[in-house]
Amino acid sequence: MLNQAAGDRKILAERLNISSEQLAYVTNSEPGHGLLFFNNVILPFADDFPKDTELYKLLTTKPSEVEHEERMG
Repeated sequence: MLNQAAGDRKILAERLNISSEQLAYVTNSEPGHGLLFFNNVILPFADDFPKDTELYKLLTTKPSEVEHEERMG
């Protein structure tokens, strides 16, 4: 789960039993930061992937970066 709006965070926290400490990872979080859910485990993550790599260019979901690369390529 990535950054969430306040109303959504409240609903998700109640339904998924997310603590206030865990909610901090989806409150005004940076891109690539959030929570991973696996069975009964909730793990915070911060994916600060290097932007100057070919892999980043292939994986980015930011339209402005994709369009820029298509024009440049």
